[in-house]
Amino acid sequence: MMKIGFIGAGTVGTALATRLSEQGYTIVAVNSRTRASAERLAQACKGCLVYDTAQATADAADMIFITTPDAVIPTIVNEIKWRPNQSVIHCSGADSTEILIPAKLMGAATGAFHPLQTFASVKHALENLPGTTFAIEAEGLLKATLKEMTTALKGEWIELSAADKVVYHAAAVMACNYLVTLVKLADDLWETFGIPREQATKALLPLIRGTLNNIDNVHIPQALTGPIARGDTGTVQKHLIALKREAPDVLSTYCELGLQTIPIALAKGKIDANKAAELRTLLKAAFTRRLMEDKTTAESDALPVL
Repeated sequence: MMKIGFIGAGTVGTALATRLSEQGYTIVAVNSRTRASAERLAQACKGCLVYDTAQATADAADMIFITTPDAVIPTIVNEIKWRPNQSVIHCSGADSTEILIPAKLMGAATGAFHPLQTFASVKHALENLPGTTFAIEAEGLLKATLKEMTTALKGEWIELSAADKVVYHAAAVMACNYLVTLVKLADDLWETFGIPREQATKALLPLIRGTLNNIDNVHIPQALTGPIARGDTGTVQKHLIALKREAPDVLSTYCELGLQTIPIALAKGKIDANKAAELRTLLKAAFTRRLMEDKTTAESDALPVL
């Protein structure tokens, strides 16, 4: 019977430990920066005990998940005396198993096990885990074990090399974190015509869900709709004029996203190369003008006051 321990009892660690315990895995030990979070995890996993130190947790388990903030992982790995026939896994998205080299040098097997999911709270993490893809970086028996765990968690898995991790994580940030930023910018625009942020978000969410549904069902590029997909330069021009007047700080972002959207529209087949060139010229011109305006403003602000 493999005994599993967790160092770090935040959202990710608690969700993973809880779901693994529900699937019959034996979670025996937890240590965390705060006693309360460690006790919460222990209460969710039958037979799990709270330990005062990371070393004691490692000593009690055969497989240890380090589910602390990324910046803390190297310190923890260096401070613990690991042993052969032990497995050490971190759950960082951006870091590879290279940060676990001290454990590997002591004879432990090392791996990375990153859930490609957003975890705003333990409750949401538990709800979101089924269907999640896990990025696995490991070798041999440990890799097979992590794949089995993914199946037990009702997820999918992909294998990554150390060189893949940072770009993989950047993609996750763009799809998840920057979606929040885009909605915030859209909410800001609604506030220019007097609609409160909460109401704007509520109104935009069905549109966002519909877009995600299209991506899921008809895929990219067919999921793309809107003026660039149609080659509607007139509407794009109206957007540029309105944004320059009402929200100039958003204009360059709109242009950048529009330029990245043109190849998708071409792939969908609703516009030809001539229309794509027309759209590209329009957006690049607006983007360049905005950059020049920003540069002029910055130079003006830097002038000494006489």
